[in-house]
Amino acid sequence: MTAPPVPGASSVMERSAADIASSRPDLAPTVERWRIPAPLKSKPLDSLGRLLPDSWFEDRGVRREDLGEYLSSALSPARADADAGWGESTSLRILGGATKTGERETLDLALEPGTTLAVVGPTGAGKSRFLADIECLAQGDTPSGRRVLLNGAVPDPSLRYAAERRPVALLSQTMNFVMDLPADEFVAMHAECRGIADAGTRVAEILDAANDLAGERFGRSTPLARLSGGQSRALMIADTALLSRSPIVLIDEIENAGVDRKRALELFLGAGKILILSTHDPALALLADRRLVIRDGGAREQYERNGAEGECLRLLQAHDAALEAVREDLRRGRRLSPERLRAALAKGETP
Repeated sequence: MTAPPVPGASSVMERSAADIASSRPDLAPTVERWRIPAPLKSKPLDSLGRLLPDSWFEDRGVRREDLGEYLSSALSPARADADAGWGESTSLRILGGATKTGERETLDLALEPGTTLAVVGPTGAGKSRFLADIECLAQGDTPSGRRVLLNGAVPDPSLRYAAERRPVALLSQTMNFVMDLPADEFVAMHAECRGIADAGTRVAEILDAANDLAGERFGRSTPLARLSGGQSRALMIADTALLSRSPIVLIDEIENAGVDRKRALELFLGAGKILILSTHDPALALLADRRLVIRDGGAREQYERNGAEGECLRLLQAHDAALEAVREDLRRGRRLSPERLRAALAKGETP
């Protein structure tokens, strides 16, 4: 039997949480996640703005005046995505602007879903500017003058200023949470906002992936505020790779995150997203399908990994494995052994 359609935002707010949950069992978990106090569950949603305590809004990072939009959008995420003007399989094209010296940038870069691009160059060369241009879907109105196209066309202007459901997701070098929920509740809330039917299964999958990336494991009930910087980054990497619908992902220097870099890239590749990462790490740069060199604010050279660089990558990964073993010895309070390290470097194997 097909579930009745979700009513419009105004009629939703005229109903109570109890009424919605009983008439739409598929939405009951979403309504339950709101944690509306029992005495208020029978009240119309549009009355909750004045009845709910301040702590309810603070826990969710929602303003009282935005309650209607918050509740109604949580019940109809599919409609919002359908109106977004982009699909999960989205191509990206970046057209050049000008360098820091005003020289014309001869750039016409096309990327298809499943492609990984490494952006390399000296500190201050303009790598972050390049990522920022993509994030804001620049149309010649940023310092670089670049233009960004989605599926070969100028994106709808509304996408540039959307607060959520944007086609581009950015993972910066620092991650700060504005709410202090347990890790599993945070991921579950995100899953429900995305209209994921099997939210419980996805939560477990994301937390397992985050723990595979993080150096130190954390539990499902660990509060977000207690996560270390590396654990926070691992959680957001797993969440973005496995749950976010943004077809384009930007990562600024993942080597500073304290996570397993190779596994992180594999997560995104498995999700079929366009992945663009700024990096100073040679192994990461060679793991990407292509790399772009930035100097003086402009894109200079483009390369695809060839056979010789593939061999360089193998050697770098062997050294990385040996160094990671030493890091693990230090973390576990063990004495270091130069003999084991020499043997590992010589064989290209983890000691």
